[in-house]
Amino acid sequence: MMNTSHPTTKPVRTRRRGGLLIIAALAVVAAGGAGVAATSAWKTGAMTGGVDSSDVRITVDLGQRKLYLKNGDDDVQTFDVAVGSPAHPTPEGHFSISKIVWNPQWVPPDTKWAQGKKAQAPGAAANPMKTVKMFLKEPDYYIHGTGELASLGQAESHGCVRMHPDDAYTVARYLMEHGGAPHDENFFYRVLHFRSQTKTVYLGNPVSVTVED
Repeated sequence: MMNTSHPTTKPVRTRRRGGLLIIAALAVVAAGGAGVAATSAWKTGAMTGGVDSSDVRITVDLGQRKLYLKNGDDDVQTFDVAVGSPAHPTPEGHFSISKIVWNPQWVPPDTKWAQGKKAQAPGAAANPMKTVKMFLKEPDYYIHGTGELASLGQAESHGCVRMHPDDAYTVARYLMEHGGAPHDENFFYRVLHFRSQTKTVYLGNPVSVTVED
């Protein structure tokens, strides 16, 4: 099981492959995007192995405030998350992720808590989705990054599952790799460096998610 600590020192290292400059480890991008802890996992091969994609699944434990990424009988990685508050609980049940949006826009949902809030463009510092969101339940429940890191391990969201931006990047990329929608390093370079550009990915093999208390 991988360590999910997030280092504060974030060097940038590069290497060349086929004439293209490939980032081996990225500094955290503006507005709280994913950083070195996530991208370096692929460079070391720590997140690329596994069994058949049909065995990849996610379990969210609301009581423990943990997200478990599983592949067959293996626990790939465990993450601290924030879940819904008592007033805005995260829905329990069985779902599937088939859609991932990188650099999403945020549009305030038509709910009381969001009244008066302004829409936020992709990559905006105040965008609560940060770098990526994974559709959990329509219309407004996602697994996504957050800038409110103090909320991780707490029941403080409005129903979504919040993750550290590095962790959301790690999970989303793993689901793409094992869910029938792998992309090359240049795709992720563009995602992290051109934050105003939204990119939507559909998984050919949706990943099952169980949310339980």
